[in-house]
Order: sequence, then C-alpha cells, then structure tokens
Amino acid sequence: MEKHTYETGLIGNCAFLAHIHKNTNVAWLCWPRFDSTFVFGSLLDKQKGGEFSILPEGDYTSDQYYLENTNVLCTEITCDGGRYKVTDFAPRFHQYERYFKPLMLIRKIEPVEGLPRLRVRCKPVCDYGRREQKARRASNHIDYSGCGETMRLTTDIPLSYILDEHYFQLNEPKYLLLSYGDPLEAPLVSTSEFFLRSTIDYWRRWIKHSAIAGFFQTYVIRSALALKIHQYEDTGAIIAASTTSLPEYHNSTRNWDYRYCWLRDTYYVLTSLNHIGHFEEMERYFNYVADISFSEGEDYRYQPLYGITGQKKLYEEVMDHLEGYLGNQPVRVGNQAYEHIQNDIYGQVLISLLPLYTDHRFVFRERKDSVRWIESILNKIDRTIDEKDAGIWEFRNMANIHCYSNLFQWAGCKAAAKMAAYIGDKALEARANALKERAAAHIESCYDPVRKVYTNAANSPHLDASTLQLIMMNYLDPASQRAKDHLAALEAELKTSKGLFYRYLHADDFGKPKTTFLICAFWYVEALACVGRVDDAVREFENLMQYCNHLMLFSEDVDEETGSQWGNFPQAYSHVGLMNAAYRIAIKLDRPVFL
Repeated sequence: MEKHTYETGLIGNCAFLAHIHKNTNVAWLCWPRFDSTFVFGSLLDKQKGGEFSILPEGDYTSDQYYLENTNVLCTEITCDGGRYKVTDFAPRFHQYERYFKPLMLIRKIEPVEGLPRLRVRCKPVCDYGRREQKARRASNHIDYSGCGETMRLTTDIPLSYILDEHYFQLNEPKYLLLSYGDPLEAPLVSTSEFFLRSTIDYWRRWIKHSAIAGFFQTYVIRSALALKIHQYEDTGAIIAASTTSLPEYHNSTRNWDYRYCWLRDTYYVLTSLNHIGHFEEMERYFNYVADISFSEGEDYRYQPLYGITGQKKLYEEVMDHLEGYLGNQPVRVGNQAYEHIQNDIYGQVLISLLPLYTDHRFVFRERKDSVRWIESILNKIDRTIDEKDAGIWEFRNMANIHCYSNLFQWAGCKAAAKMAAYIGDKALEARANALKERAAAHIESCYDPVRKVYTNAANSPHLDASTLQLIMMNYLDPASQRAKDHLAALEAELKTSKGLFYRYLHADDFGKPKTTFLICAFWYVEALACVGRVDDAVREFENLMQYCNHLMLFSEDVDEETGSQWGNFPQAYSHVGLMNAAYRIAIKLDRPVFL
C-alpha cells in the first residue's frame, strides 16, 4: 500500500470543528456539538455523508495552507480556466467582554488568475447520514430543514446556481455563510469580511501571547493552534480528536470514537498549556475536572473518559449503514471504554491540580473545598491501589497490576502531599505519603533485574512505552544508571529503524498492533533529553516531523513500513506530545522562550 496521509485541514472556534479536504469539500462537520451527528461526513461515507464543495469543470490541482499563525485555511484550485482561492474559517474573536464563536462556517471564494468556472454543491445530512436535509429557497438564502434546528446558507451567488448545481464564471469574490440555528441578520459581504479580519487578528494575538520556545517554533505553533480548538469552551473539556472510526491501520477494525475527554491525558494536556503560558484554557479544564470530581455518584471511582458536558454513559453503537473511511468498518459512535477500570486517573487529577496551589498566578485561597477535594481523590486511590485494571491502553478483556497506573498513583500522592503541606494539613500530608509508598511497592514489583527494565505489569515479561514516564515523572532519577538501562531496554525492543515507537508488541484483545503510536515516539524523545542524550533527542525529534500531513497536522498512529498516517486525525494528544518534547529539548539546549 502506498503512503497514506489525511488530506484535510482543520478549522474551528472552540464551539465546533470542521475538516476541509484539499478538494474543497467539507468532509467532516458535527453540529451543534463536537459529539453531535455530522451534517457533512463524506470522511466516513462518500454517498451518505453529504457534500459542500466548490469545484471547477474538468481536471484541477490543489494547494492548501493556513494563513500564518491562524486557524484560517486556504485552498487554491488551479484549473483550465484559471485559479481561485477558497478561504474557510470559523469566526472567533472578543466582543462585548466575551468570545463570539457562533455555529457558523464562512467560505470566501475569490479569483486569483483568469476566469475559472466552478460549481457549488451544498447537501447537508443528519442522523449520521440516514437522512438528507430539505432545501428551501428564500429571498437571499437557502434554508435546510428536516433534522431539528434549521441550517441557513446565506450567499451572494445566485441561488439557482446552487440549487441546480450549475457552473458559473467567477469574476469577483463571492461568499457562502452557513449557520446553524439563528441565522445571520446583517449584510453578508461586509460582515463576512469583518469576521475574517477579526478572526485572523484573534488567532495572531493568541499566538503572540504564547510562550513558544526557540526550537521548531512553526511546528509548536501549529500544534498549539490545533490543541486550542479541541477545547469545547462551553464546559472546558478537551477532546482527543474531532473524528470517529478512522482506523489504527487499514482493515484493523480498531476504529474508535475519540470525540470525548480522557482524564488519563489530563496531565499531559495541562503541561503543554502551561509550557506555552495559556492559563485561561487551563482554568477552564480545571473547572471541568472539578465538576466531574464532585458530581453525584463519583465518590468511589472515575471513568477513563467522559462526554464534553461530563456525561457518563457513552453507549457504543455501530453504524452499519455507513461504509467507513476507505471502507473500514465498523463505524462506531460512543465508546465502551467508559466502563473500564483505569486507575492512573486519580493521580492524573491530583497532579493536574498541583499548579492551583504552587503557581501563584492562580488564586487558590479562594477555593473553600481544598481539603475535601484532595481527601476525596486520596480515598479513591486508597480503594483502588491494589486493584488490577485495564491500563492506559484500555485492554478490553485483560486486567493487570500495571506499572503505569501505579506510577501515576505514586505521582498523584506526591502532588497531594505537596498541596497538603501548602495548606498546612499535616494529617493529609502523612496519608498522601503513606499511599505513595504503597504505590512504589507495586511499581517495584514490575522490575526485572535480569533485563534491567520495568515491565508493563507485575509478573509480566512484556515491555510498554508508557513506562518511559518513570523517567519523565522523576520516579527514576534521570541521571541514574537504572533510568538509562530502562530506556535502553525499551528502545531496543519497541523502537523501529525509522525512529517510530510501538506502544507494546504483545497481543491484545484484537491481536498484535501493526502501527506505531506517535505520542510514544514523542515520549521517547523527552526521555532521551531527560537522561542527557540531547543530540539523540534532537535527531529523533527532527525525524518525527516527516510524519505530518501537508499542513503540519499529526495523526494518532503511523505505519512503520510506509510512514502512513492512521488513527483519528488530527490527534490532539500527538500535538501535545510534540509540544512537550520540543519544550524539554529547548530547556536542555538553553534556547530562549519568546514571550
């Protein structure tokens, strides 16, 4: 199979996300929420997924790029009649002391060379492609209805050309504004231009207010912009990806819905936001986690993942009527992993809370629930610390005492002890330290003295890339021989000749994995930097940059043989891994942070 990359760019405004294909089609757009049904979903079914394309007669070539330091995407089409540009964006800017972020997709079409002829097709669907929306002509717009809230396409293109799918000559800029629910009640052209200028200004100001270290800045900036729009601002949740059922590799059946918030990734996400100095996003995410922590019924354990509004029941359903990405089935909506036992989560939450108490940019003294909060999570650790779980990779039918789970319980207790000391609660501090020692005993039960490596679980011979975190979390002193031996054993078994990294190589519920996991490769880079192998870290980081698509966007998985992108895309946590690895190297190289 030839090298496969995802040929879409991502736009969004923290209320919705859309994928724009190089062929100008809106290949994926879920409204009104990140986890809603798609209204355009040709990514998963070219027939039932609807269409919103702007294409010429005959053959064409395409070039796609972002306006620098923004989430505004441009697609240039060159055809027999000339060349034109489509600028796609989701409006976002500050207005009336809050952010304006409507459910509105704006597409500006402008001629660049010649007089190209093109056709606009707009055919939204609903209920995951089971029904098409009905088009109704109005005076200067088209209403689409039959699936709940009405969608409206406001345009200065003759409506007949769109309804009849008629080709027309483009000799001046044209605008398409698609809105969900409340329509635009303002002049189309001037409003669209104002929204475009304001959105460009917003994103460039956001980047200027970011602390980006002087190492591979362009990639870190793109990663930061991608991560930002994965936050559902209404609640603060940050989702793993905007897509569902993009396979881990072709015909793997490992097709999952990632439009949810995994608590296991909390620490990494908040660390990356902290590195670039974005505290508003951190606080929103803190509030989301806090709401889950104190919601009814959470006294005993957390779930591995929650919906973007904190919903717990994420029932997994197979969409048999959809053909799937490149024919890959099943197409899943919902994620059964919400039922799994995953015991690293409690430590993740405690570590994530630590900045509230140790970083003076946060006003923690206004919190009246500190002791109760810390105590409640320590109770969860106490009840689960000796328990087998599904581990970070959510094995569906395999439970173990996982090294990684106990590592984060250890790190969480260490953070709890610091917070308890900060608020002056000696009893709470002593309890946290006692639990930390229990977690450490479980971690040590995973050590293989003959191979000089920590295995994935107690009484298991298998190695797992997640144990790289023993070094980054300072359980192992990075300067120690044990840390260096552990890293050497992992790279000898899990690293590929092309610098990629497998999560593990033993069989799981679906057989042996056939693609590498990109965030593990970034963890490997971080670990190299930690143990002082900085030249190796730089070389390996540079090598990983080849695995992005044409827009510097990274997937979840990469095929070792072809370098193909697989898995849900773009994967927020791959970009988090890139940001954290770049920061770690920049610190080692003493590169300045540009504020």
